[in-house]
Amino acid sequence: MNRAELISAVAEATGQPKTHVSDTLAAVVHTITGALAKGHKVTLVGFGTFDRRQRQARTGRNPRTMDVLKIPAARVPAFRPGLELKQIVNGEKRISQIAGPSKKAAKPAAKAKVAAKKPVATVAKKTVKKRR
Repeated sequence: MNRAELISAVAEATGQPKTHVSDTLAAVVHTITGALAKGHKVTLVGFGTFDRRQRQARTGRNPRTMDVLKIPAARVPAFRPGLELKQIVNGEKRISQIAGPSKKAAKPAAKAKVAAKKPVATVAKKTVKKRR
């Protein structure tokens, strides 16, 4: 599933317009990324934990020339799945359906009425018999 498919699925499940879901998803990703950059941990109970890990400097090899390379230390993002996510993926638990749009949610703005157009007459095509 890519980003567009995720936005479509969430919009359908919640009844929200795709533009709102897209903005919300962008804000969530931006917030998680910012927290990881600052060294904070982000925990979504039941889903998992995003955190930043320190990778030690190490040596590696260029597979083409077999020369030894120094790989510098780096900070890398990491994800640790939560218990509920693990159980769902393993088939031990079923996904609970999320509730549809709440009744208290703001109703979308009414669409402007468009003047009804007169039906356009269609011209029937003649069928031509092919000669053999």
